[in-house]
Amino acid sequence: MSRLFGTDGVRGLANGLLTAELALQLAQAAAVVLGHDRNSNGSRPRAVLARDPRASGEFIAAAVEAGLSSSGIDVYDAGVLPTPAAAYLVADLDADFGVMISASHNPAPDNGIKFFARGGQKLPDEVEDAIEAQMGKEAVRPTGADVGRIQRFSDAEDRYIVHLLRTLPHRLDGLTVVLDCANGAASGCSPQLFKDAGADVIVIGADPDGLNINDGVGSTHLGPLKEAVVKYGANLGIAHDGDADRCLAVDHEGNEVDGDQIMAILAVALKKSGKLKNDVLVATVMSNLGLKIALRDAGITIVETGVGDRYVLEGMRDGGYNLGGEQSGHVIFADHATTGDGLLTGLQLAAQVALTGKTLKELSTVMTKLPQVLINVKGVDRSRVGSSDVLAQAVAAAEAALGETGRVLLRPSGTEPVVRVMVEAADEVTAQSIAEHLAQVVRTELALELASN
Repeated sequence: MSRLFGTDGVRGLANGLLTAELALQLAQAAAVVLGHDRNSNGSRPRAVLARDPRASGEFIAAAVEAGLSSSGIDVYDAGVLPTPAAAYLVADLDADFGVMISASHNPAPDNGIKFFARGGQKLPDEVEDAIEAQMGKEAVRPTGADVGRIQRFSDAEDRYIVHLLRTLPHRLDGLTVVLDCANGAASGCSPQLFKDAGADVIVIGADPDGLNINDGVGSTHLGPLKEAVVKYGANLGIAHDGDADRCLAVDHEGNEVDGDQIMAILAVALKKSGKLKNDVLVATVMSNLGLKIALRDAGITIVETGVGDRYVLEGMRDGGYNLGGEQSGHVIFADHATTGDGLLTGLQLAAQVALTGKTLKELSTVMTKLPQVLINVKGVDRSRVGSSDVLAQAVAAAEAALGETGRVLLRPSGTEPVVRVMVEAADEVTAQSIAEHLAQVVRTELALELASN
């Protein structure tokens, strides 16, 4: 059998892969591994549960709560909240673990379940493996007074917002900010946060109906945000994804500011204030070469990791660093959070605009992006990326042609039958040409190999 857990929990089509029965079994197994096996004070273990507003999240949350409470876990139901809020609340409540029900930027029919250990930390592979192994064993079934209880975590959102406001280096009075909440988990708390921080707030994509999450809005669809920022003459725009663990930005002219540029701005700001530990930023191999060049000139070193915020987190913990992230907009402030937080990132970015008096466009010139082309090749056998000789030869030829002026990266998605082809070059035409050629090689070779199996 293939591994149930992917790079970010268990994710798939709700009522397809991710059924109520599976959610119940996962919860019962997690109750043992994360609850009873790790709770040493003799009290009943406690878990925080939150979800994004997908319709399927309602029945999945009910199944998870049933699995946890029937296994002797007290559940604090925080309702619809961002993923980073769930992680924070686990630590703030000193709960034994947490559960977030979301499929992040995926379309509404998908959903997912991810767990946080005590302190709001993501689970290492071996703990996820232990949960999978526990699913094949008899569930813990207490009776009477030992059955877990379920209660509404009524002040969860307030606790999270207050926490974020405490991180603010400068209030946002005088700024007009457009927020695109992706009809997702940030729809309630992000507008409130920015208003409390002093900004004049214009909100789009904040009317979730259970089916419209990420549908033409949010960080994967920046068009509406760009239009709104220009239309209202706002200082900047912030776009969340469905579970709000990341954000992208738009400057006052409607230009996109991606995760690399956001990290460059924040890393330089932290260094100037003496708060960037060891003058290091942790970033993935997907980050633009322009980021590395800009930060080198600013006296900041980049430590590279594999793709995925969990690997960024590992790199940060291993080196004791406090800032890291991804080009996609996952930014992790280890001084304030245990995972990527789109609200925290947007707040810190807006604060730099207010603090410096510069526009976001001016701030983003701290780095010059090299032309980068990313092609997602869908419907291919992602498992064979590293074993195809034809692919290896094509990549080697592309790298030889680019020399030191660019680079090539082929990466299988962790959750979908997709291979991502990324090419950077000194000019857009070269990057596009090489990327399209490699994408065709991937499409042909992996599709043929998949068919032959």
